[in-house]
Amino acid sequence: MKQVKINAYQIALVFKNGEYKKMLTEGNYWLWFNETVMIHDVTKPFYAATELNILLQDTALANALQVIEVSDNEIVLQYQDGLLKQVLTAGRYAFWKNVVNNYEFIKADISKIDITENISRAVLQNKLVAPYVRSYTVENYEQAILFIDGKYAQILPAGIYYWWKNSITIVVGKADTRMQQIEINGQEILTKDKAALRINGYAQYKVADIEKALLQNKDYERQLYVAFQLALREYIGGLGFDELLEKKDTIVPFILEAIKNTAEDLGVAVNGFGIRDIILPGDVKDIMNKVLVAEKNAQANSIMRREETASTRSLLNTAKLMEDNTMLWKLKEMEYVEKIADKIGEISVSGNGSLIEQLKQIFVVQK
Repeated sequence: MKQVKINAYQIALVFKNGEYKKMLTEGNYWLWFNETVMIHDVTKPFYAATELNILLQDTALANALQVIEVSDNEIVLQYQDGLLKQVLTAGRYAFWKNVVNNYEFIKADISKIDITENISRAVLQNKLVAPYVRSYTVENYEQAILFIDGKYAQILPAGIYYWWKNSITIVVGKADTRMQQIEINGQEILTKDKAALRINGYAQYKVADIEKALLQNKDYERQLYVAFQLALREYIGGLGFDELLEKKDTIVPFILEAIKNTAEDLGVAVNGFGIRDIILPGDVKDIMNKVLVAEKNAQANSIMRREETASTRSLLNTAKLMEDNTMLWKLKEMEYVEKIADKIGEISVSGNGSLIEQLKQIFVVQK
């Protein structure tokens, strides 16, 4: 015979000729030489050396073990002292029951989509659990639609979403709900009188109904672009070139009204529209420049004629006043003499005394 000592926190399994016989707890035991002992540390998980079902036929051993069975569509999160230790996949597992091991197990059905088990976000992001989880983030400025196996499920507001990873297909369609701008550039359009114009514009919009935008329409942005393009062509094509220049302020209200119903059907709200520039072809531009020059020349000629008329009228009034008033005439004469004298630096005279008298009469006021 041989003696075997089982320490505290140990349990021994006795086999005779390879067949399980009994379980031994703490103490000293005598065994036959044809009996073998397998000692287990109860602070660690139990690993069966033979078929677990055979061992569990021993009531004492079955009561000492906690058996966890995990099916193919499940996982089990094993916690010890509140900390995640491992993830158990399909199979049967056994753990010792004792005051040392503070085990906790959370079983999760991963054949479904929603994570209904009491599992924190931190655990879902743990490297042990992450392979079994799929996550999607919807930003604060986004809305999303959830499709499960190709079928519409629900609208997802902003947030982080976690689902079990399995064979079920999940697709998330997102839409940016911020104000956006669409460029409508290089539009070659003929006016009613066949003048070719190139127009560059823009429009501002944002998604108002994500179900209409993503479920009921394909490429809603492209459809909105086409709606603006057609409305612009309708407006330009219905007016002659001169009429278009006169009514250019009405183009924005017309376009916004024209695409209102289309935008609503697309699930978007249009907040503004504008024309950056209207580019004329070369020949039309030359004609417009000539017309502008002619108009400016005519305005200049009209102004000159008005000034000449006013000047002539002023001279006529002055002449009438001078004709009726000798003193006024003499003052005017002296004004001109003064202007002449200012420009004369030196006067040389020759001749008889009559010339001196004439100059004296010119520059000296007669009393």
